[in-house]
Amino acid sequence: MCGCERAKVKEARRIVVKVGTKIICGSRGQLDLRRVESLVQDLAALWEEGRDIILVSSGAIGAGVGRLGLSRKPRTIPEKQAAAAVGQGILMQHYETFFTPHRVVVAQVLLTREDITDRERYLNARHTLQSLLGFRVIPIVNENDTVAVEEIRFGDNDTLAALVACLVDADLLILLTDLDGYYTADPHKNKDAELIPEIYEITPEIEAAAGGCGSALATGGMETKITAAKVSMQAGIPLVIASGMRKGTLQAVLKGEQTGSLFVPREDRMKARKLWIAFGSPVQGTLVVDAGAAGALLKKGKSLLPSGIVSVEGSFTTGNVVSIVDPAGQEIARGISNYNAQALQLIKGQNSRKIKEILGYHDYDEVVHRDNLTIVLDNGTREEV
Repeated sequence: MCGCERAKVKEARRIVVKVGTKIICGSRGQLDLRRVESLVQDLAALWEEGRDIILVSSGAIGAGVGRLGLSRKPRTIPEKQAAAAVGQGILMQHYETFFTPHRVVVAQVLLTREDITDRERYLNARHTLQSLLGFRVIPIVNENDTVAVEEIRFGDNDTLAALVACLVDADLLILLTDLDGYYTADPHKNKDAELIPEIYEITPEIEAAAGGCGSALATGGMETKITAAKVSMQAGIPLVIASGMRKGTLQAVLKGEQTGSLFVPREDRMKARKLWIAFGSPVQGTLVVDAGAAGALLKKGKSLLPSGIVSVEGSFTTGNVVSIVDPAGQEIARGISNYNAQALQLIKGQNSRKIKEILGYHDYDEVVHRDNLTIVLDNGTREEV
C-alpha cells in the first residue's frame, strides 16, 4: 500500500463532501439532528483550517417525507417535488442553526443537470460557487428536486457531487456513507467481505462488488458511488468513500490516515483539466494576439486580457473553447472564453477598465482566465509556466 497517495490527500485545500439521506435522516425520513450537528462540527473544523468546503447534502425529500408524515418515499415526480419543497427549507434551517455558532455563513445552491450540460449555465454556476468560496461561505448544494423531471435529473447526489467537484476544481471528493468504505462484497450480507483501502483502477471486479440502493429513502448505493468515482478519477480528483456514522471521519481522512477507500486518479487535477481544454472540446473560434500578450501567456503565466487581442475570428459564445494565435499565425494556447465573439469584436485592444463603458456590463477582467487556459505548442501541451 502506497502511503504517498494518502499524504497527498492531506494537502487538499478545496474539498467537496457529500452526505447521503441515510446518514442524516436514517431509514424513516426523520432528520437526526445529532448527526447533522456532528457533521457540521467536523466541516467547521476543516473550514477553520482555511480549507474551502462545499457540502452536497441529500435529505430534502427525506425531511419532507418526515414532516408530511408519509410512510414511504414518494413514487411520482410531483410527489417528490412536493416533499422536496417542504424538506429543503427544513434542511437549510438546521444547517444555518448549527453553522452559526462557528461563524460560518452558508448558502443554498440548487442545481439541475442542465446547469452542468449547458456550457453558459455551467460557467454561471462555476463563477457563483467560486465567488461564494471567495467570501469564505460554505455552499450547500442539492439537486433542485422541486423542478427537476426525469430527463434532467442527476439521479443521485453521488453523481451530482462528482460533477460539482469538477465544477469547482476540487482537490478532493469525500462521499460519506453508512459503510467504512468500499468492500469486495456487501458486508451486510457477506461476513468475508474485505475493505479495499486504495483503488487505482475501476475493474469489472470492482464494479461487480457494487450493490443497489441502501434504503427506501435513498436513491444511491455503491453502484452510484462507482459512477461518481469514474467521473472524479477521469477529472484527476481523488475520491474517498468513508463512514459518515462516526464523528471525526473527515479529520482522519485529511490527516492522511488509512480511513475509508481512496480512489486514486491517474492524472493530477490540473493536468486532466488542461488536457480537456486542449484536446477534449472542439475549438469554436480564434483570437489573434499581439507579441506582448503572447509573451505574457508563454513566459509569465498570465491570463489573456482584451488589450492583447488583435483580431477575433469565428462565431462562438461564452464558455466555448477558442484557439489563441500569435502574430506569426502559430497556435500557442487554447482556453475557455469569458465573452462571446460579438462582445470581443467590440472590446479587443481595449483596457479592461473600459469593458463596462463599451458593453454596458463588466463580468470579467480577463477574456480567458489562466485557470481555463492551456499552452499548446507542436500539437502538445507544454509544462505550466
